This record gives sequence, C-alpha cells and structure tokens, in this order.
Amino acid sequence: MEELHEDEGSIKVDSVAPDREPGELVVGLDIGTTKICCVVAEVFDDDVEIIGVGTTPSVGLKKGIVVNIESTVRSIKEAVRLAGEAAGCDIRSVYVGIAGNHIKGFNSPGILAINNREIRENDVRDVVNAAKTVKISANQQIIHVMPQEYMVDDHTGIQNPLGMTGVRLVTNVHIVTADIGAVHNLSSCCQKANLEVVDLVLESMASAYAALSADEMELGVALIDIGGGTTDVAVFCDGTIRHTYELALGGHNLTNDLSVGLRTPLQEAERLKEDYGSALSSTIKPNHVVDVPTVGDREPRKVTQKVLVDILQARIAEILEMVNQELIASGQKSKINGGIVITGGTALLSNLVELAEQVFDMPVRIGYPVSVQGKVEEVHSPRCTTAVGLVLHGKRHQTEQNQGGQGVVGKVKGWIKKIM
Repeated sequence: MEELHEDEGSIKVDSVAPDREPGELVVGLDIGTTKICCVVAEVFDDDVEIIGVGTTPSVGLKKGIVVNIESTVRSIKEAVRLAGEAAGCDIRSVYVGIAGNHIKGFNSPGILAINNREIRENDVRDVVNAAKTVKISANQQIIHVMPQEYMVDDHTGIQNPLGMTGVRLVTNVHIVTADIGAVHNLSSCCQKANLEVVDLVLESMASAYAALSADEMELGVALIDIGGGTTDVAVFCDGTIRHTYELALGGHNLTNDLSVGLRTPLQEAERLKEDYGSALSSTIKPNHVVDVPTVGDREPRKVTQKVLVDILQARIAEILEMVNQELIASGQKSKINGGIVITGGTALLSNLVELAEQVFDMPVRIGYPVSVQGKVEEVHSPRCTTAVGLVLHGKRHQTEQNQGGQGVVGKVKGWIKKIM
C-alpha cells in the first residue's frame, strides 16, 4: 500500500511512476437515492487518473434526502471501503454531491459605485457580495454563488472587468440554496462514516464538469441528470450557468410504477426495467411476452413487453415534459442552441434519446464521463457522471488551494471550463 500524507482535502501519494511527480488523491462521493458511488482519482496538473471505484445500493435516502442516518452511514462506509481497497488507500476526505427538491436556484444582481477609477480585485469581490445580500428563507443556506457576467456602465457581457474604468460595476450571479437540515444530515452521515466533507457541490454542476464540453456551454445546453430519486437540471449559455431546477421524480418512480402496475415486488420491477424496459412502446413487438414474478407462492404471470413499456413511457414522458415546461417558463429554452444532454442512471433506458427529441424538439445525446484516464471502463456509464464530476471539481479546488486561492473572476472562469 502507498505511503500517504494528509493535505487539506486530499492525500498525497508517494508511489507513482519514477518519471512523474507524486499526485494527490481526490475522492468524489455521490450519495444518491438508489446507489452510492465513490470514485478515487490521482490528479496531476494535466491529468486525472481514476484508480478506484466503489458502488453499493443506497439505503436511507428518499428523493435525495437522508431519512435514516444509520442506514445511510452503513451504505457510505461500504462504498468507501470498496473504493479504498481498489485504490489501495485509506479515504479520509471527500467531495460530496447534494440534490433534492429542497434545492433552490435563482439569479440576483449586484451594483457597486466605482467613480471613474480602475476596477480592482476587491471591487469584484464587493459587487458579488452585494448580489449575495438577498433575503432567503430561514431554513435555507447558500451553497453556491456563481457570477454570470459583469457590466461596466453601458458595456455588457464582460467576463473579467479587472483594470477597466467606469462609474458603476454591475454583476448578475446565480445563487443556489439548500435546506439547512438536509445539509446537516448529509454532512453528519459523512462524519459518522469518518469522512471529512471538503466541499458540498450541487450534483447537476458536478455532472456538468464530467459530461459537457466548453463549446456546448458557450453555445447553450441543458444538462438533465435523471437519478433514482430526483431529476436535476442545469442550463448553461455563453460559458456560464444560467438556470438550475430540481424535480422530485426519477428512476425510482419508473420502478415503482412497474411494481404497482404489474403487481410485482420492487426488486423484480427494477430487473424487468433493466432487461425489457424502453422509453418508446412503438418500438416493441406487440406479441413479445415476458414472465412477471408475483408475490406469495403464485406462479409468474405472462405479460406482453408492450404493456410493460407503456407504463415506463408514461412516466418518463411526464418527467421530460415537466422539465420542458420549466425551461419554457424560465425563458431559458430559447438559449439552448447546443441541444440537451441527459445523464444519470435512467439515461440508460433504451430509446430515451428518441423520446426526448420528440418532447424537446431539439438534438439530444446521452452524457458519459469524459476527461479522465486510468480505470475509465469502471466509470464509463451515465450512472457515474456525478461522482466523476465531483473528482474534477475537487481537482480545481485543490489547484486553488495549492496556489493560495484566486480572485472571484478566476474562480468563475475556472469552473466553466473543462478540467482538462
């Protein structure tokens, strides 16, 4: 096993290739409703190498929110143990994703008088702080403040106002808040699992790190992460975040619909969804029959696959339509010129792209994690997008720490670019 040295948010590794400087271990922990995925990576200036992955069923969460701390802690410990054994290290600190319909995202402006002098770093910081001074619910706390653009007098669309001269500096920021209790419970689970939470990251943002290209973010793209308990949406345009949205529906709802509609246990419904599921019943042969296990000692029933897929299509179409309505109502759909990217475990549902293109009336693709090396075959799935994105976020965070931090402008420019 490698000799390890603790650093803030990471562990240095000494046993690396002789022609390469030691890297740092960064760990992403995706605590989802149906699964917990832990990804360990060794990060370098120009590379991110996956060295360990651990995945285990999630017990103790509902719709992205912890409802049983003890069960969640056990699931976290198992995923972390598996990842640690695969990587050959002890995991002590993690970057954790957060989701759920308690998450709120909104845009807020900030204004600062400059009085015809050069704009300095502290001015940028002050105008962002001014945008943060908004009233939020007593049970909410701010977890992200992401500048979108700056304006100096009548000049708009500025990404870096440093050194410019004007009378007034204005910014628009996207603020994300989360329920204080939900944040506390999630952090508490990690602490009880003997893990330090280095940073808490909105899961749709983390997924964007792993699945989107800089060109898509510039042109305009919507990322839809359909997990087990929630569907997380993030819209990017002109290289920055524009809108976030959380929907308390996900893949578990499809499974539950099958369980109720076919009168079969949940675990059997999940198996049927994976083996015979599709998002379009028009692609299914009407005479194809599958065996559906029942409860008790009854014999399995014969059900046509089309009946099964009809149930799935109704629910996934509802989820996509609700997202589409949100994009329209928020005014963001007209900015999505680069299409839709769908990721998360439910993205593996057959024919989902075809159905989504019908609903959104624009190009759709499935998002897989990119920009990593090493054991890529173990994370090459939409199920692992968030966990890989958390590692990529951690790489950027560690770079900032090692460089002694950076200004607000540098941070916003850094997170919207691809890690590699």
